[in-house]
Amino acid sequence: LAVDELGKGPSASVVDLTSGEQVYGNHAARAATPASVTKIATAVAALDALGPDHRIRTRVEKDGHRLVLVGGGDPTLTARAHPGEYASLRTLARRTAEALGTEHGTYTLVYDTSRYAGTTRHPIGPNENLAPVTPLIADEGRLDSSDHGPAARGTDPALDTARRFHDLLAEAGVKLRDEVETGDGKKAPAEDPSGSPKPGDDAKGGQDAKGGKGGKDGKDGGIASVSSAPLATIVERMLTYSDNDIAEHLARQTALATGATADFKGGARAVHDRLDKLGLPVEDTSFHDGSGLDRADKLTPRLLTALLAEAARKDQPGLRPVLTGLPVAGFTGTLATRYTAEHNKAGTGLVRAKTGTLTGVNTLAGTVVTRSGRLLGFAFMSHDAPDPMAAQAALDKMATALAES
Repeated sequence: LAVDELGKGPSASVVDLTSGEQVYGNHAARAATPASVTKIATAVAALDALGPDHRIRTRVEKDGHRLVLVGGGDPTLTARAHPGEYASLRTLARRTAEALGTEHGTYTLVYDTSRYAGTTRHPIGPNENLAPVTPLIADEGRLDSSDHGPAARGTDPALDTARRFHDLLAEAGVKLRDEVETGDGKKAPAEDPSGSPKPGDDAKGGQDAKGGKGGKDGKDGGIASVSSAPLATIVERMLTYSDNDIAEHLARQTALATGATADFKGGARAVHDRLDKLGLPVEDTSFHDGSGLDRADKLTPRLLTALLAEAARKDQPGLRPVLTGLPVAGFTGTLATRYTAEHNKAGTGLVRAKTGTLTGVNTLAGTVVTRSGRLLGFAFMSHDAPDPMAAQAALDKMATALAES
């Protein structure tokens, strides 16, 4: 750790994931800004509170001639033509039209975002790494065809999603007024006067989705619904691509599952309390969001390796997606282009780790298989490094050294 590339006072923890024994520590109990390795904590808390098979539902309710689109907080809901394993807004529109059948009349589309509380905007403000956090959002509010990484986002994803659903219902033959309405009665035109893209606009005219599971009849309490992929799948996606949107939603879902308020503060508190309930070392730590974008977050290397050890326990199979979702060095996610240099290529395929990067902050936490076949968990945290790329390379070199041990 005593290298200039890692800045002032780097810290580390290394544990044997089979026994849980710490095999190395350097300021392991000192809290520091973790950046995106915070998502490991969010993943453990959400899986423990909800279970790996939990699904998040988006539904439509009928109230006279009002169709109410109720957001459940599914961060992977998509309006695109080919949703894969994720819940489809197109499927929901088709199911809604089928449920209405031959009923005549003109409907008003209302959208309900009451499942979450508080502001939708993260303290960092508008940012291409995170959309406003609302329980009704399709394609993460992205204004392009990307599905991960930075991208321009809509300023009101719930309204954008409602407008897209309005289009899809109309295409399915449902007669609608040319407006959408919020749950508290505010109205907006069904077409955005600015002409901004709607979710799934890149895929208009494509084949309707067969994805989106909503029970045997797709209703589950409303006239139609779709459900997300299992939480295990969502957690893996979050960790592999360092998805901030998913992280903030999972913090809120954890809050809802534990009776806390589903806002930034409540989600952060729910994550902390769930980890404390598991007996993990949360003393001197501080959570302010689920993604790690807030620089006020403070975690310790000791907690990070304890999280990995908890996920590796034989009696905690429900937490295993925390390990399987970690990017593989040189192959997947945020590590796909790393571990290619001569000094660290020995870690390729053997290191699986969550990355963390903010200005002046570089962190890395994950697992590695040693030459003798020993499975280790590690957490490295550095701050105030003079060159972020050099710091990143130094962290990769440290993980590689474990692989070669």
